[in-house]
Amino acid sequence: MDEKQLYEQKWQAQLDVWQAEVDKFKAKASGASADAQLRLNAEIKALQGKIDDGKAKLAQIAAASDDAWETLKQGGESAWTALKSAFSDAASKFKG
Repeated sequence: MDEKQLYEQKWQAQLDVWQAEVDKFKAKASGASADAQLRLNAEIKALQGKIDDGKAKLAQIAAASDDAWETLKQGGESAWTALKSAFSDAASKFKG
């Protein structure tokens, strides 16, 4: 398996973990007060958007030629860092 395929697998696995977390957040939000639900649902929507962005970036990498994927990989790393930060921030709100 080449580096590109390993990278794709790593990102897909992380997206799957984050999607499972969002599903847990949805369940927790459904049991919250109305005000809390509004706030938490906004967080969930933002996280889902970031997951969708990550899926789009992964699709670009999967479709890229071997030469082009190196460039996409660099952009993907910064997107990944932002997504990790967003999940960390959101998780703290759901635990609090």
